[in-house]
Amino acid sequence: MRAVQVKAFGGPEVLETADLPEPVPGPGEVLIDVDHVDTIFVETQIRAGWGREHFDTEPPYVPGGGVSGTVAAVGAGVEDGWLGRRVTSFVRGGYAERATAAVDALTPVPDGLELLSAAALVHDGVTAQGLLERTVVSSGDRVLVLGASGGMGTLLIQLARARGARVVAAARGTRKLALVKELGAHATVDVSAQDWVERARVALDGGAEVVLDGVGGELGSAALPLTVGLGRFSAHGAPTGAFAALDAEEVERRGISVFGIADVQFAPAEVRRLRTSALDEAAAGRLRPMIGEVFPLAEAQAAHRAVEGRGPVGKVMLRVR
Repeated sequence: MRAVQVKAFGGPEVLETADLPEPVPGPGEVLIDVDHVDTIFVETQIRAGWGREHFDTEPPYVPGGGVSGTVAAVGAGVEDGWLGRRVTSFVRGGYAERATAAVDALTPVPDGLELLSAAALVHDGVTAQGLLERTVVSSGDRVLVLGASGGMGTLLIQLARARGARVVAAARGTRKLALVKELGAHATVDVSAQDWVERARVALDGGAEVVLDGVGGELGSAALPLTVGLGRFSAHGAPTGAFAALDAEEVERRGISVFGIADVQFAPAEVRRLRTSALDEAAAGRLRPMIGEVFPLAEAQAAHRAVEGRGPVGKVMLRVR
């Protein structure tokens, strides 16, 4: 079986194509012929050796946690009715032609939705919908989205708009700002401007009930004062290398509710519910996953460079078939 392995921690060059044994589904599992693989920024960080206190991954390993594809075989105790069905799932080792998954981790792909779009929602569709539930985004709320042009940020814009919120999207550069405006942001802010915080405050008419920080670092920290008193701040992203450091005294004084990465770790039943909803919305044309570039599996190194370079607008995906 053709797969991509991380042979040692390091740059994208440590991703190497390899021939590995065919996986076999165990009891309660299925074998998926992988069609497309989701890529997320944290996979590049783990590959580089970041976050070893949080992740127990050690080389050599096959990266990739989310795939779309077709069920090719079933293990003991799994109904034959799964055979041939188009599905998405979290897996271990998705950068491969085939992967196994527990049957209760599968989410069927609705008719009319292509497998590429389905794979783009495996992670981000779940997290984006879960974030809006956790932060209780409601009609009339002012919502600031940091990292708005990424795979999840573009979903957050659309989903928050659908809930009746006023959305201000923060991104970098005219091309990305044009995209988030097209997706429904009421206003945009270029974070490369030195006075972006004040510009955001004006666009938000004073502040935001909800700040969704998918960036972290100094940008995330700088956004905390934009949260109105008794507002909600989600510090769930760290592509800058660290989650936003928030002033605990300010948080307490203003009664801000803070959410972190642990708040978007969902139980399996919740994952299936949230992912099913995202796939259904996409199949109905109400949710548009943005896909910036698609690379063949053998070009995983180039895909990781694209993710780390932050050039593509939307998601970077891997094509297996």
